[in-house]
Amino acid sequence: MQQDNTMRNALIIGASFLVSLFVISSVVGPLYNVWAQSLDGKAELQKAEFTRQVKVLEAKALKDASVLQAEAEVERAKGASAANKILGESLKGNSEYLTYLYIQNLENADNSKEKTVIYVPTEKGIPIPITESQRLKQN
Repeated sequence: MQQDNTMRNALIIGASFLVSLFVISSVVGPLYNVWAQSLDGKAELQKAEFTRQVKVLEAKALKDASVLQAEAEVERAKGASAANKILGESLKGNSEYLTYLYIQNLENADNSKEKTVIYVPTEKGIPIPITESQRLKQN
């Protein structure tokens, strides 16, 4: 009989262990799932925040680059304006040089196969060359 009691006790202990394991897993399992989902949510939130920060930094970098490009363009325009002013001042009262440049341009246009020069008389007797492409645009 003692062997029957030992067997019975072992079955009771085994069954109790299985029931306890089932009860623990049914209580702990949902708690673990809630905890795991909480961690997943926090990870997604951090990822979204990091992505937003990256986009903000990229936008700031584009803004800074645009500002610097605009400043560079202003400086280039100042330089071009100064160069034009110097050139304009140097050409005042220098009609011989301007006539020389005019003749050089006429010779270059005559040597070019792509350009046709048409001379238009003016009141002062100085012809104004008009290229064929300019004439066609006017018509």
